[in-house]
Amino acid sequence: MRNYSDLIAWQKAMDLVEMIYKATRLFPKEELYGLTSQLRRAAVSVPSNIAEGQGRNSINDFRRFLAIAHGSLREAETQVRIAQRLDYLSEAQAEILMSLAGEVGRLINGLGNSLEEKSRQKELS
Repeated sequence: MRNYSDLIAWQKAMDLVEMIYKATRLFPKEELYGLTSQLRRAAVSVPSNIAEGQGRNSINDFRRFLAIAHGSLREAETQVRIAQRLDYLSEAQAEILMSLAGEVGRLINGLGNSLEEKSRQKELS
């Protein structure tokens, strides 16, 4: 893998960031430093950690950063559900975001599994 931007997990995570930024534009102004900021930071953390992990020199570091990305993704999902409960997002908006988040999560898991397999093969050789 030459660059993090070649990773589908990173690309889809970037799509999620874009969608979350667009969705949170309509949140109440009193949430600017609350839920809006928190949700945006959690979303931005996902592709950022994928990129940082890919830039490290070890498979184990990359896997650790993928785990952090996955945790941030779960944080963002929880915040989407909070926004839905507070009627800042419609059910349809929340489901679109949750569907993309689910896809990102599966891609991160698949990438992590692939790295684990590479690590095992490296140990055997």
